[in-house]
Amino acid sequence: MEYRQLGHSGIKVSTLCMGSMQFGWTADEPLAHRILDEAFERGVNFIDTADIYSRWVDGNPGGVSETIIGAWLKGRDRTRVILATKVRGPMGDDPNDQGLSRRHILQAIEGSITRLGTDYVDLYQLHWPDDATDIEETLHALDDLIRLGWVRYIGCSNYKAWQLVQALWTSDRLGLESFVSLQPHYNLIHREEYERELADVCLEYNIGVIPYSPLAGGFLTGKYEPNSTPQPGTRGGSSERIMGYIADPNAFKILKVVKQIAQGHQTSPSSISIAWLLSQASVSSAIIGPRTLEQLSDNLTSTEVQLSQEELANLDEVSA
Repeated sequence: MEYRQLGHSGIKVSTLCMGSMQFGWTADEPLAHRILDEAFERGVNFIDTADIYSRWVDGNPGGVSETIIGAWLKGRDRTRVILATKVRGPMGDDPNDQGLSRRHILQAIEGSITRLGTDYVDLYQLHWPDDATDIEETLHALDDLIRLGWVRYIGCSNYKAWQLVQALWTSDRLGLESFVSLQPHYNLIHREEYERELADVCLEYNIGVIPYSPLAGGFLTGKYEPNSTPQPGTRGGSSERIMGYIADPNAFKILKVVKQIAQGHQTSPSSISIAWLLSQASVSSAIIGPRTLEQLSDNLTSTEVQLSQEELANLDEVSA
């Protein structure tokens, strides 16, 4: 396993980050613990979660994934795990139980560290922007969390380039702690939004990039056929984005090249897709979300793939 510096922070993270949106949803606690055990033994030291994860299961308001991870952490050396979680989404019916106000951030971090069974979070991320709250209020609250010792570093997710620059400028102007990372939606199918402006900002200001959905919701595993209809109740059957990929001939052109390269390396399309992400200059770690041990093993092979310049050029051309 390779380890990379997370932006301008002082920590090094594994090039694969264990995502946990599936914990408590498509992977129950015993299975989630087996997946975490195997990932940790294979060198993955980076775990990403969020307070709202699994909130859509049986009407649960959230916290299930954090609770599962907290149970797994018991008895382990906490210093060997880089633990990241996120704040923003609704955690109750009260109008103040969501957002990026000082009130909600302070309430949310207490809930997260309690469920995680830890004294601190290594990386606390804003899950998505909150237009109703001034960025100064949000950054002052995050700065206080670092001074209190509850948080080590801060980051953001789903921010546009101007929003990221605004936050960095505000932190610099007010002498506050600044973001060390960005979590964008980025993969071979979904490139333009990140590459148009965000990539340059992250490289210029040394922001670590932690892309989510590296397999485009499972499309880049090769399990879908053109114009097919996923089974109702499955992720593909409930996702307009995945249905859009299935209806898009260009998406299958990309997948065809991915499969050809995978065959040459005697590996899977998933492995090639993640390896492409890890070859991007701004990327620190790619977030994987395996719901089985077999999927985890497959994802881990991506760290062993070395794509040639010709292969990278072919992937860039077909997915540009």
